[in-house]
Amino acid sequence: MFAVYIRVSTSGQNIAGQKAEIERWLAGHNIVDAKFFIDKASGTTLKRPQFEAMQKAIFMGEVETVVVWKLDRLSRNMRDGLNTLADWLERGVRFVSVTQQFDFSGTVGKLLASVFLAVAEMEMETRRERQAAGIAEAKKTGTYTGRKPATTKANPVRALELREQGLQVSEIATSLGVSERTTQRYLNG
Repeated sequence: MFAVYIRVSTSGQNIAGQKAEIERWLAGHNIVDAKFFIDKASGTTLKRPQFEAMQKAIFMGEVETVVVWKLDRLSRNMRDGLNTLADWLERGVRFVSVTQQFDFSGTVGKLLASVFLAVAEMEMETRRERQAAGIAEAKKTGTYTGRKPATTKANPVRALELREQGLQVSEIATSLGVSERTTQRYLNG
């Protein structure tokens, strides 16, 4: 089976561009049977529902090839990305980045992956540094207003009610349509 992994960092981002380009690649290689795994989550962690589902399929031997739009969709953390990729390659899973036009199988593929993952991590760190510098300058000039207060994504009282009914954190999160971390905040209140 071909597994397609798509990730966007925020719910405001759109998967359409990644999906269209990957579908063109699949069609160009006469691949008609691919399973899509799509997450709206940060690339700094591997704890993403669809990523974990794909990992399970890989572990079960159901996946022969993983296709991504770009390597940084896998991870923005070099160590996590390299460990994951190395594990997949050792299992015989082929890994393809469509936009970078690389097949990361083999020794040369591992080398290229380490370079690309290092660059992705560096980009993320550079963005954080620029943001911190901008905030520091805004504070000096008195124009920094800080983040807007967060909105409640779901009803915290409902989370407590579901907990009293015996539901687990993951079940409550799914029921409320929020992350497990948000659910924990509601429960610890």
